[in-house]
Amino acid sequence: MGAPEAFTATTDVGHFIGGQRFAGSSGRQQAVYNPSTGRVARQVALASADEVAAAVAVAKAAFPAWSQTPPIRRARVLNNFLQLLNQHRDTLAAMISAEHGKVFTDAQGEVSRGIDIVEFACGAPQLLKGDFTDQVSTGIDNWTLRQPLGVVAGVTPFNFPCMVPLWMFPLALATGNAFILKPSERDPSPSLFMAELLKEAGLPDGVFNVVQGDKIAVDALLTHPDVKALSFVGSTPIAQYIYETGAQHGKRVQALGGAKNHMVVMPDADIEQAVDALIGSAYGSAGERCMAISVAVLVGDVADKIVPKLAERARALKVANPMDLAAEMGPIVTREAKQRIEGYIATGIEEGAKLVVDGRGLTVPGLEDGFFTGGTLFDHVTPAMRIYKEEIFGPVLSCVRAHDFAEAVKLVNDHEYGNGVSCFTSDGSIAREFSRRVQVGMVGINVPIPVPMAWHGFGGWKRSLFGDMHAYGEEGVRFYTKQKSVMQRWSESIGKGAEFAFPVSK
Repeated sequence: MGAPEAFTATTDVGHFIGGQRFAGSSGRQQAVYNPSTGRVARQVALASADEVAAAVAVAKAAFPAWSQTPPIRRARVLNNFLQLLNQHRDTLAAMISAEHGKVFTDAQGEVSRGIDIVEFACGAPQLLKGDFTDQVSTGIDNWTLRQPLGVVAGVTPFNFPCMVPLWMFPLALATGNAFILKPSERDPSPSLFMAELLKEAGLPDGVFNVVQGDKIAVDALLTHPDVKALSFVGSTPIAQYIYETGAQHGKRVQALGGAKNHMVVMPDADIEQAVDALIGSAYGSAGERCMAISVAVLVGDVADKIVPKLAERARALKVANPMDLAAEMGPIVTREAKQRIEGYIATGIEEGAKLVVDGRGLTVPGLEDGFFTGGTLFDHVTPAMRIYKEEIFGPVLSCVRAHDFAEAVKLVNDHEYGNGVSCFTSDGSIAREFSRRVQVGMVGINVPIPVPMAWHGFGGWKRSLFGDMHAYGEEGVRFYTKQKSVMQRWSESIGKGAEFAFPVSK
């Protein structure tokens, strides 16, 4: 395979409303950087509240006809979109690498996992089937159906500019809603490209819209009376704000927050497999994943075996231009994010953690102004330290030592986050007990990043999720629909006279 073609477009990024690109009229813009070079690549428009309202109005006008379109015809549009995504997956991956900084092969994986959700959403006719009970009472039948909510919105993060939007809008569209996407302003280009693919696939104008922006746009969506539901993925403080504000304005809200994912390594684990898993899950995508492993819980004497191997591998990471197919890690998304991550490293040293590998100060030849930092490894981290308690969202792995299995499980359960967790072991009993006792929403046994497949659903526990339903899967279908129960009988079976007692089955 030859080197992939980089995304180098300089065209400024605007909105997509009513089937058309719209440059924006607010007069506000923000720079979009190429994190590999550290230079401004393009500008993104930032929507005003009035522009958001215009998008909502367009979506509201498009909703009635789309909601009445038979599910099989909606599924055919999504199937066309699926084919286009498959044709252009490398174009999307190059956009992601150019604006986020993750390596091209990782970006390809992101696109592929997003495509899985579209494939699932193409089953709309099956997913929307209701329940039917004949003769619940004499001459009466009862059935349920699921109907769309109306205009719904999604606010998505910078770390997955393709996959996370695809967690949301395919199911929202399949179930008959009109959708407004507010992507991250740090890497906004994939959202517009997907909007144009939807139009090419035959989606009616106005059913899917993109508004670029910042907090002003988010607040406008949260408070607009015609937006019936909003899905969000991002940090916990913002997720809590999104959930509370949306609920106060009568919206259905699904807000996925932050994480501090642990990987417990038992003494009987395969050490080489555990090292591979920790290196890939801690430093892949420069640690900018909500499912990244940031804490290794090393049980018993396994720490003395595994830490030297982790250090050797962390020092040898190939940090390079993300379009280099041999690259294992690219740059951090912004200069500010890099500074925040390196600030946490300094804090860890101050708190007394042992700095085994220091990733600070790394430069990539020819890309000296890029936002690069290397993999960092700490040992002897304790639960009292900030680098243990807080989400760093960067290539920093903290090793915590536990005496036994019970202490390891308690460490995980005592943390305020409950997004993802993994346990590496060769003992089936330990695996079973871990899966049952751990207070975390997504669990891996010898699987470092247990992101559920499209038909299962994604979501954590505790302060990693605000709201009742997980993303995508069958819970995604429920989130974007409301259930209606219908009871029916005909005049021939209706007795004469009023009934004043509460109805019961007869």
